[in-house]
Amino acid sequence: MNGKRYSRQRELIYQALMDTTEHPTAEMVYQWLKPENPSLSLGTVYRNLNLLANEGRITRMAFPVERYDGNTKPHCHFRCDKCGGVYDLDLPYCRELDEKADGASEHQIEGHELIFHGCCARCRAAEELAKTS
Repeated sequence: MNGKRYSRQRELIYQALMDTTEHPTAEMVYQWLKPENPSLSLGTVYRNLNLLANEGRITRMAFPVERYDGNTKPHCHFRCDKCGGVYDLDLPYCRELDEKADGASEHQIEGHELIFHGCCARCRAAEELAKTS
């Protein structure tokens, strides 16, 4: 772990991310873990999420509210404009886009993040239900 000593709380936080396909905020992780870990603080969750992201064990995603992803493999996301939900999309990562961007600029391209946005299935269903009510 890059010279960091083992932390039970860090591993609980990491495991919480590995056990979900959601892309939780630090507050969500805190709410999930707090009932069974009463000594856990929100500050501890933030510190450990940042440490895990810096180690490359999780991915930090910058949306209006920072979210975290246990899946560190390159993949695409969808963000709902209505509820703010974030979902993985089962699309292949396009390395050719990295190569094109690298060739089109003087920058050294390391990768890209592709985030689609619109209205998620849950919000669309709620809108349809509201129309029929």
